[in-house]
Amino acid sequence: MSEPLTISSSDLIQSLKLSCQIPDVVQAIATQKIIASAAQEAGIQVLEQEVQQEGDRLRFAKKLVKAQDTWNWLKKHHLSLPEFEQLIHNKVLATKLAHHLFAGHIERFFYENQLNYVGAATYEVILDDTDLALELFYSLQSNEIIFQEIAREYIQQPELRRAGGYKGIRRRKDFRPEIAAAVFAATPPSPLKPISTSKGVYLIWVEEIVQPILDEQLREQIQQELFDHWLKEQVTSMEIVTDLDVGFQASTELPKQA
Repeated sequence: MSEPLTISSSDLIQSLKLSCQIPDVVQAIATQKIIASAAQEAGIQVLEQEVQQEGDRLRFAKKLVKAQDTWNWLKKHHLSLPEFEQLIHNKVLATKLAHHLFAGHIERFFYENQLNYVGAATYEVILDDTDLALELFYSLQSNEIIFQEIAREYIQQPELRRAGGYKGIRRRKDFRPEIAAAVFAATPPSPLKPISTSKGVYLIWVEEIVQPILDEQLREQIQQELFDHWLKEQVTSMEIVTDLDVGFQASTELPKQA
């Protein structure tokens, strides 16, 4: 039997540095410290019952049905039980802080930015030939062909082809700018005149324009978006110094260019 391979903490740090992942890790640590400080200042506390409920939700989401499943998951992620509870605690704390800071701003933000939450249900095919795209477009307009037939003929990806080119319900930000303008100006159900981009010629069928409803799901999404933006501003506005900076500061000469 071969000798076990040992990976140390220094190995992990060195790997993170060489794979250029340190900035993401530092930002995550800074974000958690900001959340903890702001929550303490606001007097927010996490109850044991809340940790239990969130832990149950996480186990359900990860399909950790049996106790052994949970232990295996903890082992895979090198987490002790107290660390797992801390992970859950941090998640609950962040959610409560987000609610504390932004729950009262959701409706105003939604109505001021309502157009950004309008959705469009679309089908699309990307072609290489503009003339072919125009020919198919006119065939769609005259009902000589349906979009699903075009999808079966010209889409290479099996799953997208089976779905007839359906791309789901997407918002304005999810489309290329030149495509978004045409999609949200359409009168569905209808095809769009082919749109040429650097990626190819888009042939799009707009099935429906979906007006947004400020339900619980969208409230949570807006609250999280506002919170994420606030956190990003907090991290950007502060100077972050790590012990890892010492080695960098000691070597001031940059590598020579070839």
